[in-house]
Amino acid sequence: MNAGNTYYVYILASGPHGTLYIGITNNLRTRLEQHRAGRGSRFVTKYKVYRLVYVECFASPQEAIAREKQLKNWRRDWKTQLIETDNLDWSDLSGLI
Repeated sequence: MNAGNTYYVYILASGPHGTLYIGITNNLRTRLEQHRAGRGSRFVTKYKVYRLVYVECFASPQEAIAREKQLKNWRRDWKTQLIETDNLDWSDLSGLI
């Protein structure tokens, strides 16, 4: 899933319908490792938001940043619907990367 110039907007959750974190990276595997080792966001560490529940891929950083900002401005129920469209059980998708 980590190809050259691919940018990822991702959503982490503390659990089903739990606390959400939205981020952007060009290396998803490394970013998840950083989060889980406590070297990512302080928010992620504080609220134990480690479960990867949603990912979108983009060809440019500008597209990814625009989408991240859009998602951060969404209402929580819209984010929940987005996650559950492809991941009804809120499974951790990090094993797929």
